[in-house]
Amino acid sequence: MKTIQLNDQALPVANIFCIGRNYHEHIRELDNAVPTEPVVFLKPTSALLAAGEDIVLPAFSNDVHYECELVVYIGRDAHNISAAEALAHVGGYAIGLDLTARDVQSAAKAQGLPWTQAKGFRGAACVSAFVAAAAVDDIQAQAFSLSVNGHTRQQGDSAQMILSVAQQIAYLSAVYGLQAGDLIYTGTPAGVGKMVAGDELHLRWPQQVEATFRVR
Repeated sequence: MKTIQLNDQALPVANIFCIGRNYHEHIRELDNAVPTEPVVFLKPTSALLAAGEDIVLPAFSNDVHYECELVVYIGRDAHNISAAEALAHVGGYAIGLDLTARDVQSAAKAQGLPWTQAKGFRGAACVSAFVAAAAVDDIQAQAFSLSVNGHTRQQGDSAQMILSVAQQIAYLSAVYGLQAGDLIYTGTPAGVGKMVAGDELHLRWPQQVEATFRVR
């Protein structure tokens, strides 16, 4: 069973939900259309990779991209709740990477096929340790960044999200239902790019948590 770390405890993971196209600059850099409703996809729990573990590039792709984003851990079940109620269901927050085999994803899109292989390979859901929800004053006022080999590649600010964390939780609770242990990857800002073997990726959420992943 996959787990995350929160307050020095190992807690079980249920589903992994991901929100796509949630920052305007990222939509523009990939030349995607602005969504009229939330773009949601899933990763299997086998994709989860904890900080300190190496990212192993899949043999079937030559173009794996990093996508840094804030991650939510659902602490208690949520069904058909409002955005006003949503954050009370959060157990903790982290910073993570939604890895994407971009060449595989592009081929799937062109054929109208699902993205599962491109988004769900082993290690494609990297995550730091979690901080308790109570330690974060306002999740919609959080800056975070990713550096690759010491060079900053992504700088995000949750204030720029198209769909707020509370709105994401409310939407997922209505369409799918959320349960304790679910993770939500909340979308990535601009600056995504290709990783290669030997890269070192450092994720930083100031005053909260940092994590490092090496690529091989």
